[in-house]
Amino acid sequence: MSALAGWGTFAIVGAPAVLLAILGASSLAGRPLPERVVGILVKLAFIVSLASCFVLAARMAASDVPRFSIPLGEWFATPDYHFELGLLVDHLSLTFATLTAALCGLVGAFAHRYLHREPGYHRFFILLSLFALGMMLTVLAGSLEMVYAAWELVGLSSALLIAFYHERRQPLQNGFLTFAVYRVCDLGLLSAVVLVHHFCGTGAFEKLFGAGSEAGAPLSENQAIVVALLLFVAAIGKSAQLPVSGWLPRAMEGPTPSSAIFYGALSVHAGAFLLLRTAPIFENAPLVSWLVVVVGLLTAAHAALVEQTQTDIKGALAYASLTQVGIILAEIGLGLRLIPLLHIVGHACSRSLQFLRAPSLLHDLHQVESAVGEHLAHTGMRFERIAPAGARAWLYRLALERAYLDELLDKLIVRPFQGVFQFFDGLEQRWLAGLESVLRGRARPPTGAVEGDGSGV
Repeated sequence: MSALAGWGTFAIVGAPAVLLAILGASSLAGRPLPERVVGILVKLAFIVSLASCFVLAARMAASDVPRFSIPLGEWFATPDYHFELGLLVDHLSLTFATLTAALCGLVGAFAHRYLHREPGYHRFFILLSLFALGMMLTVLAGSLEMVYAAWELVGLSSALLIAFYHERRQPLQNGFLTFAVYRVCDLGLLSAVVLVHHFCGTGAFEKLFGAGSEAGAPLSENQAIVVALLLFVAAIGKSAQLPVSGWLPRAMEGPTPSSAIFYGALSVHAGAFLLLRTAPIFENAPLVSWLVVVVGLLTAAHAALVEQTQTDIKGALAYASLTQVGIILAEIGLGLRLIPLLHIVGHACSRSLQFLRAPSLLHDLHQVESAVGEHLAHTGMRFERIAPAGARAWLYRLALERAYLDELLDKLIVRPFQGVFQFFDGLEQRWLAGLESVLRGRARPPTGAVEGDGSGV
C-alpha cells in the first residue's frame, strides 16, 4: 500500500510538473510546440493525474486506510529548525486533488480551442500548468512550510493570468492590485509558519495533529488564537473576503478559461482548504472561529447585494462566487467539516461551467428574447422587493459603488505596497549611480599623464 501510495501521489503531482517542464523548456528555447501537440500533452497530463487520484482513492477505500504520509526528507536543518518535505494524503487532500485534476483538464481542453492562434497561447498553458502544480502541492503538502511555498505558486500564476493581455493598461493594473493583496495577506501565513515552529518545533501536520483532526493541536488557547488569526488573514486574501474582496471582480480581466479555473473553482477556494486543513487550531480558538463566521456572512451579504447592479456576466458570476465562498467559510467557522467540503465540490463544478458558458450565454439569451418578442422576466429574490422604500436608493448607490471597498483597497494596500517598493527602487538606483561614479573615478587617468605614453592607467 505504501509503495502504491507513493507512486500514485508522485503521479498526481508529477504530471503537471512534467507538463510545465516540457512547455517551459520549448518556449525558453525559442521553439514553442505546435498547438496540436500542446493540446495532446495537456490532456494527457491531467488524465494521468486524474486517473492516479481515482486509483489511489479506490485503494484507500479497499484497505480502509484513512490517511498516509510520504516523507521526502529535509530541505535543510539547523539545530533549532527543520524544513521537512513530505506529502499527506487523506480524504480532504485527495478530494481537492481530484477536483483540481478534473477541472484543469476540462479548462485545458476548452482553452485549446478558445485561445486558438492567440499570441499568448503557449504562455497561457505554461501558467495553467504552473497553477496546477502549485494547487496540487498546496492540497497534498505535509507541512505548513510546503503549503506556503505552493501557496505562492498559486498566487503568482493568478496575478500573471489576470495581466495576460498585457498590451492593455487595465489588465496590468488589476494584476498588480491582486499581486499586492496576495503579498500583504500572505504575510499572515508566513507569520503563522514561524510562530508554529516557535511554539511546537515543527510544521508537519502529522506531528501537529496526530492521526487526525480529532487529536487537536498542541497549542495553548492564546497561542491558537494568534496562529488562527494569522491563518485567517491569509485565507481572506486568497478567497477575496471582506475587506479585500474588491480584487476578485477586477480579476475578470483575464481570459475566460482562467476566470473559470481560478475565481470560480479552485483558487478562490484555497482559503477554505487552508481553514479545513488547520481546523484543529481553530477548534482551540473559538473567538477566531466566530470571526470567520461573521466575515463570511458579511461577505456573502455584500456580494449578493452588489451582484444585483453588475452589467456584465463575468462580474455577476464573480460576486455570485463570493456569496457562496462566504457561506462556505461561515460553515467552516461553525465547526462543520463534511458539509463545506461537499459545498466546495458542487460550487466549483457548477461555477466553472457557468464561466465557460459565459461567452455564448448572452448571444443565446438575445436569440431567445428575439423569438419571444420581449425581455425575459427576472427570476429569484430581488433586494428591491424586500428593502424598505426609503432605503432602496441608498442600497442601490452602495451596491453600485461596491460599498466603496475598491477605494479602500487602493488607499490602504495598493498605494502603500507600491510606495514601499518605489522607495527601495530609488535606493537601488542611487546606490548604482554612486557605484558607477566611483568606478569612473578609478578608471580616470592620473593628472599629467599623456595618453599613449605608457603612464596612463
